[in-house]
Amino acid sequence: MSGDKQDKLRAEIERMEALKAYEREYASFGYVCGIDEAGRGPFAGPVVAGAVILPKDCQILYINDSKKLSPKKREALYPVILEEAVAVGVGMASPQRIDEINILQATYEAMREAIQNLSVKPDILLNDAVTIPGIAIRQVPIVKGDAKSISIGAASIIAKVRRDRLMEEYDKIYPEYGFASHKGYGTAAHIAALRAYGPTPIHRSTFIRKYV
Repeated sequence: MSGDKQDKLRAEIERMEALKAYEREYASFGYVCGIDEAGRGPFAGPVVAGAVILPKDCQILYINDSKKLSPKKREALYPVILEEAVAVGVGMASPQRIDEINILQATYEAMREAIQNLSVKPDILLNDAVTIPGIAIRQVPIVKGDAKSISIGAASIIAKVRRDRLMEEYDKIYPEYGFASHKGYGTAAHIAALRAYGPTPIHRSTFIRKYV
């Protein structure tokens, strides 16, 4: 390995060790679980939450806030996280549910479902910025936590990849909307398609009122 590659690898190992600070701080509680979501802002599709419990000696490199990673990098990390994690849970709230109870409450619902879908019960939750109502487990909200905690970063990758894959499947059903490229976000192309074709069953009516 060249000196430059060694330096980059050393820097990445140091970055990942720094990302474990919260996990080390709360390790005495037992199982530490990171929680994050993907898809609060789009006009279409569900909001998806991820819950990830990583082993205390986790050696996975390159975990970060999913928004800071390329799609290729997220896809590469996804199976590694599934393989290495103690437990992974995913929850979703549909567009109809988002319209019914609002996006924040739907996000909380997806997060509670993700926690319930873990095969191991966590002892403490590290959340990206929020405190989830209706959860008896101790919670630690961390602003920009997906870039500060390895567990939350892993959860953000799980949620983002799951949601992106789902939107790519929807693209096959509704090809004229371009869901595979914009993933349901309100791009100019998406708004133009909405005005041309009207909403689909996966659109959030409360998000698109001024466009249709």
